[in-house]
Amino acid sequence: MPLRSVLLFVIAALFEIGGAWLVWQGVREHKGWVWIGAGAIALGLYGLVATLQPDANFGRILAAYGGVFVAGSLAWSTLIDGFRPDRWDLTGAVLCLVGVAVIMYAPRTG
Repeated sequence: MPLRSVLLFVIAALFEIGGAWLVWQGVREHKGWVWIGAGAIALGLYGLVATLQPDANFGRILAAYGGVFVAGSLAWSTLIDGFRPDRWDLTGAVLCLVGVAVIMYAPRTG
């Protein structure tokens, strides 16, 4: 499994999930425009990091990233918000990560 690709997925997840969380805090928790603006910047950086993936296929990258987002969202909410995922949350996250591995790293012909 290519280390660079995995690292880019982790960085992208931090920017996207963190950015969405900042916007959520700004709007839902009434923390204001600075939080919303910081979230918007982080979300933009997520988009930039996604373009750095070595694979040139946008659809493949975004589809695989969806699985990273699922697992990363559960991890973020556990670490930051105190959410406790149940076994079904964790099972679903593992299935998503298996899907990421298949989409991104399965051997391809041609």
